[in-house]
Amino acid sequence: QVQLVESGGGLGQAGGSLRLSCAASGRPFSHYGMGWFRQAPGKEREFVTAISWGGSSTDFAASVKGRFIISRDNVKNTVYLIMSSLKPEDTAVYYCAQRRKASSGTSVSDQDYEYWGQGTQVTVSS
Repeated sequence: QVQLVESGGGLGQAGGSLRLSCAASGRPFSHYGMGWFRQAPGKEREFVTAISWGGSSTDFAASVKGRFIISRDNVKNTVYLIMSSLKPEDTAVYYCAQRRKASSGTSVSDQDYEYWGQGTQVTVSS
């Protein structure tokens, strides 16, 4: 059974940085693309960033491009989201997700992700 466990959320200040981690287990991590999504109160879940199974390709939402970095460690079975230049509008619950198909690249559609973490709250104060 696949499990994704996020950690690292919390309170950040505008202009500051936070790092989220997502530890995966249950099937070969290195075979699957990974993504981060977020959901703010009263809003729909939205794509943030994604990384291909080998880590060679990444994709970012326009709202975070240049501020956020996604990386993965296929030895530690972990994907990271490094958030910099934080803004209050980054406040949301952040979810990591694993692609449905093996050898998968990046995708902005949540329909392409089969497994989801429980989410971690990120709150950015102004």
